[in-house]
Amino acid sequence: MANAKIWKENINIPTYGIGKENKYPMFFEKRTYQASSGKVYPYPIIDTLTNKKMDKNYIGVYLENDYIKVLILPEIGGKIHSAIDKTNGYDFVYHNEVIKPALVGLLGPWVSGGIEFNWPQHHRPTTFMKCEYEMKENTDGSVSAVLYDYDRMYGTSVVTTFTLYKDKSYIKVNARLFNPTCQNQTFLWWANPAVAVNDNTQSIFPPDVKAVYDHGKRAVSKFPIATGEYYKHDYKMGVDISKYKNIPVPTSYMAYESKYDFVGNYDYGKSAGLLHVADHHISPGKKQWTWGNGDFGQAWDRNLTDTNGPYIELMTGVYADNQPDFTWLKPYEEKEFDQYFMPYKEIGEVKNANTDFIMNIECEDKEALIKIYSTSVKKCIVSLEGDKIYLEEEVSLSPNNLFVYNIENIECDSTELKLTIKDLDSKELISYKEEKDDLKPLPKPQNPAQDPKDIKTVEELYLTGQHIEQYRHATFIADDYYLEGLRRDNNDIRCNTAYGILMLRRGQFEKAEKLFKTAIKRLTKLHPNPYDSEAYIYLGYALKYQNKYDEAYEYFYKATWMQNEAAVGYYELATLSYRNEEFKKALEFINRALQYNTKNYLARGLKVLILMRLNNIDCALNVAKENLDDNVYDFTSLFLMSKIDEKTSFSSDRINTYLSLSFYFTELKEYNYALEVLNSCPVNNIMIEFYKAYCYKKIGSGYIKQLNIASSTPINSFFANGINDEKVLKNILKIDTKNSVALYLLGNMHYNNIR
Repeated sequence: MANAKIWKENINIPTYGIGKENKYPMFFEKRTYQASSGKVYPYPIIDTLTNKKMDKNYIGVYLENDYIKVLILPEIGGKIHSAIDKTNGYDFVYHNEVIKPALVGLLGPWVSGGIEFNWPQHHRPTTFMKCEYEMKENTDGSVSAVLYDYDRMYGTSVVTTFTLYKDKSYIKVNARLFNPTCQNQTFLWWANPAVAVNDNTQSIFPPDVKAVYDHGKRAVSKFPIATGEYYKHDYKMGVDISKYKNIPVPTSYMAYESKYDFVGNYDYGKSAGLLHVADHHISPGKKQWTWGNGDFGQAWDRNLTDTNGPYIELMTGVYADNQPDFTWLKPYEEKEFDQYFMPYKEIGEVKNANTDFIMNIECEDKEALIKIYSTSVKKCIVSLEGDKIYLEEEVSLSPNNLFVYNIENIECDSTELKLTIKDLDSKELISYKEEKDDLKPLPKPQNPAQDPKDIKTVEELYLTGQHIEQYRHATFIADDYYLEGLRRDNNDIRCNTAYGILMLRRGQFEKAEKLFKTAIKRLTKLHPNPYDSEAYIYLGYALKYQNKYDEAYEYFYKATWMQNEAAVGYYELATLSYRNEEFKKALEFINRALQYNTKNYLARGLKVLILMRLNNIDCALNVAKENLDDNVYDFTSLFLMSKIDEKTSFSSDRINTYLSLSFYFTELKEYNYALEVLNSCPVNNIMIEFYKAYCYKKIGSGYIKQLNIASSTPINSFFANGINDEKVLKNILKIDTKNSVALYLLGNMHYNNIR
């Protein structure tokens, strides 16, 4: 079998135009979006469409093997635009043949179709923006498109790798989410496959899904037969809401519990569908969304496409089972997972599936019809057992060759039958056995958070405040709960630490310092070595951002006594040792940090820099190569490797790459590197110029001239955000207290922080 292929080419897609970015920041106080916060700062909003259609060229990245052909558009959020099953010509994702934005995205424009990857919230804020990409031909004959995106709201990044193997009829999606900030951040991840629908379409949920929830678990319905009111529509006669034709109004539903790894759709008219497979232990989310098969839905079909008709979304959540359902990313933490998207055919209603096999068994009138599809060429044993062995047969399968078998005269009940696929050594690969109805009551809807004064305990106040932060609540604020907890007990460890982290996030470093010290005072009241060192690590940061480096060193070091913060503590000790030019000590600390967390890319890059300063250039080069082999978007290692190897060049499509990397070097007192990074940015940007002024101030020359350049640079809808920007602008205002541009940028950021 030939190797898979990858290539890029310019493709022409008819495109409807959009308006310009708003030049003023939008704060959207208490705006709700997809049951979570609709805040967009520091992103600019686009709130107009031109409705003018013209042909537009896009870079298309194609991946193809003997079975499927996939098109990715890096310039539109890195989405899969189309995917074709070559064995039958079926578009197994909705292929919208025009780019026709509607103003339904978080920042405005959003387009339907393909597979959108929603992160770090729904819908992906950068869904209509450009991703950086690389193409790879792998040694096993597979090919990969590797895409990078960065979220300016919370500072997290994602590397998404799309891999097509030479002999598999699926595309593997590997995502690596990284938090390069010193604060806990939250995210959700829902892949969003759209599929074309008609009166023959059914959403295929696993057979154990008996109930579904609305967003935020506010409402619940039986599934697949709804028998009550759901989305203000009356289904009391009993309606199968797994079928598109039966849902007349815009409707979401998300599965309540399932032990299966799949969700998908099937078109009985075309005898084909799409299936998503992922480990349900980390990918429990299974959702359908539709505009509805009614006048309203048809109007939205016309808004979003010219000729491709209706679609539904079959979203798949990782580390999430509902929307919103956010998960934490700790400082310098990476979370990695895989998802698989595959076409299938001639199967009908799937009963079980994995990445190798898709199976169905239909029992009626003492007959059993078995259908099995394989994603690659396989030899295996198919068996059906009940009160006796009804089938035991060696079969050859492939995406072109299904197994279909009908068995008559079955004597036992269908719930006693077990369909199994085994390898040729009789090891079970996948099986299905029908479960008896257990008649469990419907789960109850989720209640909203109580008012702080009505919550009985300080612990519950702390947990409610944490929930509001974690879920990015649109209308409640966490402050109210932490402050009520501190009113009742002003020394409470949890509320002091949580509120301190909130103050740190907002750049109120002095206030954060006091809160963390209060928490530590109680933590150490009975003994000097507490069970948890979170307050120590964050006190270290509060001090570091006030330039109190020696004091920060003490608290970072104490944090390493407990394993939960050792990785972060040792990394920060390495950075502070480097600042003091204690390079051997820095190397010792960075090696310890990497023992605890091998995926801290900032630490891995720092190791390269330390080795360079110790004149161990060969070792530094090897470490940089290892880092980049693991992650081509490790920009720290890429820049440093460009200083060692003249064949390597450093560049990025993102302003924030230059800002964050330059700040990284500035904190290490590598001001020349910081300026080199900033000077290589190809875009004229106001924060780039202020960061240069910050560097010149640290160097001690050229500051006034650069500050004048910064102050006269157009803002161009690029607004300050995050504690790095906070520190840069505050340091500038210490010298030039009336700099109106710096005050404006800092004021916007502070106003956003309190909303």
